[in-house]
Amino acid sequence: MPTDQSGLETLKDIRRMMEKSSRFISLSGWSGLAAGICALAGAALAHRSISDYYRLSYGTAGECPECLRDRLVAIAAGVFLSALIAAVIFTYLRSRKEDVAIWGSSARRLLWNTLIPMVAGGVLILKMMDYKMYALVGPASLIFYGLALVNGSRYTLGEVRYLGLAILATGLISAWFPKATLYYWAFGFGILHVVYGIAMWWKHERQAGETTT
Repeated sequence: MPTDQSGLETLKDIRRMMEKSSRFISLSGWSGLAAGICALAGAALAHRSISDYYRLSYGTAGECPECLRDRLVAIAAGVFLSALIAAVIFTYLRSRKEDVAIWGSSARRLLWNTLIPMVAGGVLILKMMDYKMYALVGPASLIFYGLALVNGSRYTLGEVRYLGLAILATGLISAWFPKATLYYWAFGFGILHVVYGIAMWWKHERQAGETTT
C-alpha cells in the first residue's frame, strides 16, 4: 500500500507540474467575485442615470441623449478598469502564494487569446455607437467577452470555458430583448461572475486556505 500511495502522489505531482507549464492556473475566485460586484454596481448606476434622463430630460428643451451616452460609456469604462485592477491584484496574490510566475508563457498565451476577441468587439461596438445602434451594444459586449473567455480557456482553468459559454448565451438571448438589455448585462457580467468566483474559490482556494491554517 505505501508503494501504491507514493506512486499516486508522484503522478499527481507530475500532473501539477504539467498544468503549471501549459496553463495559467493562478486565477483567483476573488477576481471573479470582485468583477461581478463591480458590474452590479455599474448596472445600478446606469439604471439610475437612464431613469433620471427619462424622468427629467426626455422630451424637454434641454434633452441631451449624447450626454446620457457619454455617462453610460464612462460607467462601463469604470467597471472595466475596476474589475481589471482587482483581477491583477488577486491574481498576483495567489501567484505569489503558490510560487508561480504571474507573467510566464502560459499567462502571455492567455492574454493574447482573450485580447483578440475583446479588441475586435470593442472596435465593432464603437462603430455601432457611431451609427447609433445602441440596442446592440449590450448584447455585443456580452457576446465578444464570452468568446474571449472561451478562446482563452484553453490556457487556464476549465471553468473559464463554462463562464464564457454562459455569458455568450446571455448576450445572444439579450439581442432579442433590447428593452431589457441592462438586466441581461447585469446578469452576464455581474451575477454570473459572482457565481463563478464563489465556485472557483470553493473548489481551488478554500482547501488551500484550510491547509495553511
